[in-house]
Amino acid sequence: MQWNSYISQPGLRTLTLAVAVLLLFSLSGRVLTAVALRLARGFLLTRELAEHLERPVRVLLPLLGLQGVWQAAPDDLPLIGGARHVTGLLIIVCLTWLALRVLRGLQQVIQISNPVDIADNLRARQIHTQSRVLLRTLGLFIVIIGAAAMLMTFPSARQFGASLLASAGLAGLAVGFAARPVLANLIAGLQIAITQPIRLDDVVIVEGEWGRIEEITGTYVVVRIWDDRRLVVPLQYFIEKPFQNWTRRSSSLIGTVFVWVDYSLPLEPLRDELRRLCKEVPELWDGRVCVLQVTDTSEKAIQLRVLVSSPDSSRNWDLRCHIRENLVGFIQRRYPEALPQLRADLAVARRHPVDKSSPAPAEPERQPPV
Repeated sequence: MQWNSYISQPGLRTLTLAVAVLLLFSLSGRVLTAVALRLARGFLLTRELAEHLERPVRVLLPLLGLQGVWQAAPDDLPLIGGARHVTGLLIIVCLTWLALRVLRGLQQVIQISNPVDIADNLRARQIHTQSRVLLRTLGLFIVIIGAAAMLMTFPSARQFGASLLASAGLAGLAVGFAARPVLANLIAGLQIAITQPIRLDDVVIVEGEWGRIEEITGTYVVVRIWDDRRLVVPLQYFIEKPFQNWTRRSSSLIGTVFVWVDYSLPLEPLRDELRRLCKEVPELWDGRVCVLQVTDTSEKAIQLRVLVSSPDSSRNWDLRCHIRENLVGFIQRRYPEALPQLRADLAVARRHPVDKSSPAPAEPERQPPV
């Protein structure tokens, strides 16, 4: 009976109009997005937004036209209520998708406008961290609002919400306790975006591991360890526990090299060699600090500490290895006797030499074990 009713004059007219509107709005969406892409090429913001919104707009326009056809159809037409409801749900999904794509386009614009592949990228990393955390948090709210809007289209869901409000006390406590880790990480993400104890590409030491901040999500941080392992840490960790951040204000760093040598080593030639070694690697040494000092002594040797500076931690590590290897080689070539030695006083042995011609005393006879 329902199919026969659709074959009737009002139903056939509605179906024909729906097909015509779908074709017309689909073609219009393709033309509109193509024109928008062509006009937006000259500007970064409009180009990125047009590219990210192309697909959602092509889907949204036919759905809006189809919903207009359903709304204009007679209310007594069979299945018209279900068609309106399904199309409305699809429109909400498409609008949520559209909003998320807008956020993605804004994030892309921020990344292109603030490149991090430059020497002084502190400001760029600050902007990247703030925008990524805030936009992802906003995206989470958009998804929640979209899901809530879809649920509110069902009458049973509205009644369920009213019943929840009636018992909001106990239900609120239960939900709040269950969602405590999620809410804690969400709040921690907002704190990190505002105060920025860490940023993308920061060099940190977490749980005794040296690495770089590779990714900041809405719930966790991925630290790329120096040997390409990944350490996944909750956002709340960086708010509640201490950690080392080697690039908090700038990426430049001072490194140390310790060498133990004999007291007989002259220090001025070693200082000259240190300055020469630093100058021969300008890509590793930034010219700020190049110091050699005696920092400790013992009964056997003295400890020398070398301080050298570099533009970042990776180059500082390479510079320290370069300095250590070449200083040890310099001492071996020029002052081999100045390497740490073990001294012994042989005066007593010379005063009481051992007579090798006299027979050794016989060992006492051992009794066999009983």
